[in-house]
Amino acid sequence: MSAVVAVLGAGAWGTTFAKVLADAGCEVRLWGRDDAVARSVTEDHRNEKYLPGVDLPASVTGTTDPASALAGASIVVAAVPSQVARVTLGRMASLVEPGAVVVSLMKGVELSTDRLMSEVVAEALGVPGERVAVVSGPNLAKEIAVGQPTATVVASTSEDTARIVARACTSSYFRPYTNDDVVGVELCGAVKNVIALAVGIAHGLGYGWNTTATLITRGLVEITRLGLALGAQAETFAGLAGMGDLVATCASPLSRNHTLGSHLGRGLSLDDAIAATGGTAEGVKSSQSVLELAGKHGVEMPITAGVVAVVTGEMTVAELGPALLSRPQKPEGR
Repeated sequence: MSAVVAVLGAGAWGTTFAKVLADAGCEVRLWGRDDAVARSVTEDHRNEKYLPGVDLPASVTGTTDPASALAGASIVVAAVPSQVARVTLGRMASLVEPGAVVVSLMKGVELSTDRLMSEVVAEALGVPGERVAVVSGPNLAKEIAVGQPTATVVASTSEDTARIVARACTSSYFRPYTNDDVVGVELCGAVKNVIALAVGIAHGLGYGWNTTATLITRGLVEITRLGLALGAQAETFAGLAGMGDLVATCASPLSRNHTLGSHLGRGLSLDDAIAATGGTAEGVKSSQSVLELAGKHGVEMPITAGVVAVVTGEMTVAELGPALLSRPQKPEGR
């Protein structure tokens, strides 16, 4: 498919998805704030700051000018940090082409509003919900960037929108499936980061695979509970965006959330863990907004609550395990 695509956000995942789109035949403009990164993308076909060692196709160009990035773009991809998305994208709303389809790569729940990223994108850019899609799955950027095969989910309330995006990013190593369960797919993407923090903490404390498996499976229960309360489809949670992404993010050292959790488990403060990780993992802020959302809907999420207690300093990492294990006994399915 030949399309002009603007990717807003030149971090590791935004740059990787730009490469995927280019390899699928699209012309891609990659927008970011860093002049050096934009210039390197255009001239050297590299983004050494966020995606070192990866050659980018010549059809990917970099810019710090949102007007240049968005001019003529029929697809707009949002890949900025979730908690600043509304402000960042809002400044560009007038530059989006009429009829453009917008794609969210962001994973999180907005603090203070409890909005999912698809809702933030639609509101910030003034785009109807049926022209918004979300992409989520077992998509670790560094593996995809070097062409390792993976699949993903493209979800939209509009089948046409989902198909447009899926066609634009289908390549020899990247296989999209479409889905109409936007809420389910987005919640999986947001909450799996929180569970990955918990798994990382466990690994940092020296716990093994039994603990990992327990946190992943019980974490999936938490994601499913909240999703069903919000009207999501149960089958989504057993699929690529659910269990698939949860396993990849929780088990891989390439996951920033897992890495940050490991640093916490080894005794680093949150600030030191963020510094050692090389930046804030989305799960740190998302954990609080996810827990707020769960509270509003009367959904119990003990692992999420434990992560929030750790990152806010209300509980030590050593206290997290005993707190979870001392909960009242009950049947597994509840």
